[in-house]
Amino acid sequence: MTLRISLRDGEQMIVNGAVLRASGRVELEVENRVAILRGREIMNPTDATTPARRLYLACMLSYIDEPGRTIHHDMVVALLGDLLGVLESPRARTVCLDFAQHVAIGDYYRALGSCRALIDYEAAALARGEKEFAQ
Repeated sequence: MTLRISLRDGEQMIVNGAVLRASGRVELEVENRVAILRGREIMNPTDATTPARRLYLACMLSYIDEPGRTIHHDMVVALLGDLLGVLESPRARTVCLDFAQHVAIGDYYRALGSCRALIDYEAAALARGEKEFAQ
């Protein structure tokens, strides 16, 4: 199955660990299985400022850095354990378990999708906490 990707001028993507930048508008067709992240899916290490974001970064590195996958995977497991220890919401815990299932079978790309949901949950919880703290 062919994957079609459109990149805007200057947009980055990672293919099997290599960072690529589009020069002009680019249409690509990927015809085999590779680790691909588009610009909006790439997290800079300086943006990993919360527990869910650190989990996303470790998972992303597991996905794109095959030689270092074992180290990154161990970090994913540790961070997931920490996160599960503090989450109270049944929905957030379910998303964590979904994430863990994807990681367990090596489907890091789908795990990243689950982790984005955790980042959204975390952001909403932090916003609620800040609002309560300000009152």
